[in-house]
Amino acid sequence: MKQVGRLGRQFGVLWSASAVSTLGDGIVAAAAPLLVTSLTRDPVLVGLAVFVQQAPWLLLAPVSGVLVDRVDRRRLTVAMNAARAALTAVLAGAVFAGAASLPLIYAVGLLLGSCAALGDNASSALVPAVVPSEQLPHANSRIFAAYSVLNKLCGPPLGAALFGVAAGLPMAVDAASFAGAAALLSMLRLLPRDEPAPPAADAPRLPMRRQLTEGARWLWGQPAVRTLTLALCLMNVTLIAGFSVMVLYAREHLGLSAFGYGVLMASGAVGGLVGAVLAPRLQARFSSSVLLRAGLVLETLTHVGLALAGSAWVAGLVLAAFGVHGAVWMGVDRTLVQRAVPSELFGRVMSVFMALAVGGSALGALIGGPLARAFGLTGPFWFSAVVMAALTLFAWRPFSRSIDDHEPAGAVPERAAVAN
Repeated sequence: MKQVGRLGRQFGVLWSASAVSTLGDGIVAAAAPLLVTSLTRDPVLVGLAVFVQQAPWLLLAPVSGVLVDRVDRRRLTVAMNAARAALTAVLAGAVFAGAASLPLIYAVGLLLGSCAALGDNASSALVPAVVPSEQLPHANSRIFAAYSVLNKLCGPPLGAALFGVAAGLPMAVDAASFAGAAALLSMLRLLPRDEPAPPAADAPRLPMRRQLTEGARWLWGQPAVRTLTLALCLMNVTLIAGFSVMVLYAREHLGLSAFGYGVLMASGAVGGLVGAVLAPRLQARFSSSVLLRAGLVLETLTHVGLALAGSAWVAGLVLAAFGVHGAVWMGVDRTLVQRAVPSELFGRVMSVFMALAVGGSALGALIGGPLARAFGLTGPFWFSAVVMAALTLFAWRPFSRSIDDHEPAGAVPERAAVAN
């Protein structure tokens, strides 16, 4: 396999596995809501399908952090991808057989969410395990670029088109993508400093409860990471509150077809591609605190724009702008966390980080449906705009220059000129 830029052969393997699975996920991202709405148009039941896939993070993420720090992270990621392949294949078979039902969709979603809570934590630790610290912004940018193209741009229209051919076809493709990712990750080799070393025979193992609290204690003691984590949690509440009923918003409020819904979901990828290209340059030019503050404002305006949008063109432009913001924000927060967290605590800290972040998504999915039922399909976006405006005011000062302390010295030579 050829090297990916200067990031090396092993990053190429990791990038390829991520690209394969993210395409499959993008296909199902459009097809799964269409499958649910073929069975019900109740916004609460539609939102519940999103909630059950996010809920396992609340219970399993802390345990997964301890597990990730105890076992071979690569093997755990491979195992979870294989399990997700099997589960998605079961759902595909049920759809092909005409036996799909809401309880089955909820059950498979719950199990897939459980695999994600275990596997994604381990997967997030693999990037700094194959890429040196100074190259993390470029590595994260390339992974997010693939995510934007395959998951957001190509996946949703393809998923909607495949759903039109056969409802079970998108799930079958997703199952194959997980199997392919598992095969690729089985070939991955980590940097020597991140190869798991066997514990000494006489080395005491800390109790599970103590290990569970170590990650939370470390995170709470780091103001920059703590502020970022709490903000991201609330941002996910507001984001998923609206996006959990996006399929109904697109089809009933904007009047789009199933394929039009897939195209609308893909519009954010255009902005995501631009953001992925700009992210490393913006991180070199501006402080993280400036980029994070700008992100808060842009996310607030996203919800206002979607609430006011009366046509698919306007909604598509808003989602494209959101894609730029999302790519830049992800580049900043991932790089900051990857640099700040000690390798030996990475799994436990990331489990707390992800539990709060995805827990926010779960809460958003739980409230999005009732808000849409009570106030109409734009209700969740108005709610999110108000909450994001309050968060922007609250987090503006904490997102100060102290958040930049985790950047390596000399990484941003232009910073002094920009600050002045």
